[in-house]
Amino acid sequence: MVQSMTGFGRFEVLENGFQVVVEIKSVNNRFKDIRFKIPNILNQYEIEMKNMVASFFSRGSLDVFVNYKKTDKLGRLEDLDEEKILLYVEKMKKISKSSGIKMDFGPCDFLRAEFYNEKDEETVHVLHDLVSRALKEALGNLKNSRELEGNKLISSIKVHLEEFNKNFSLITQRSSDYREEITSRLQKKFREFSADLKIDEPRFLQEVVYYLEKLDVNEEIDRINSHLAQMDKLMHSHKEIGREVDFLIQELGRETNTIGSKSGHIEISDGVVQMKVQLEKIREQGLNLE
Repeated sequence: MVQSMTGFGRFEVLENGFQVVVEIKSVNNRFKDIRFKIPNILNQYEIEMKNMVASFFSRGSLDVFVNYKKTDKLGRLEDLDEEKILLYVEKMKKISKSSGIKMDFGPCDFLRAEFYNEKDEETVHVLHDLVSRALKEALGNLKNSRELEGNKLISSIKVHLEEFNKNFSLITQRSSDYREEITSRLQKKFREFSADLKIDEPRFLQEVVYYLEKLDVNEEIDRINSHLAQMDKLMHSHKEIGREVDFLIQELGRETNTIGSKSGHIEISDGVVQMKVQLEKIREQGLNLE
């Protein structure tokens, strides 16, 4: 399934005296970049969790936030780490004295997870299990979010492709007329000047052919048709298409620019401008596709 690289996934587990929350934010990136913000107690599992995230997605910048807290804090006062609390209080008093900012503390201020002594093996094992489950579910939610956003991007790209094709069809029609117009204009000039100047007609016709070849855009039109056919296939595929879309947009842009540089016809020039506008919009949308 086509995915956007932008999405959000969240899952919460409430079990065994803990509330575990995992949130994942994803944005576009040329590669795969995964960053974690987790409690110190779970640092030893960061690589394991990073591998789990990596197995779900191929591209994107992903920020993973893991938080937990006890749901029975008031009944676990014996687990409070007095040394941590005292160090915190002394540090805050020192900052208050040096800055002149008054700081007040209340008992409930120290019921946060960081003030508990929870590094026993059983607690770590329980948290690891809960976080692993929450992470897997959050990844599934993120994937659904990215697929939904990906479908929206595809729909938007198709609209811009339709506009591109409208202008491209106009250019295709006008290209042959433009060639005939140039030929007729040159022949008229030849008749005007041949009466007063000795012009070698075969040589003149040879130059006309050379000039028309420089203005011919049939090759560019054929290549654009080929790229559009490939783009259409991508829009209906279920694989990762981000990089291929980016490549095709570059190729379409190159051929479109060439047509614009070859033709001096006002309608063709206007069509080229509109085609380039649509390509830029497609490129912006395509940057978010995996």
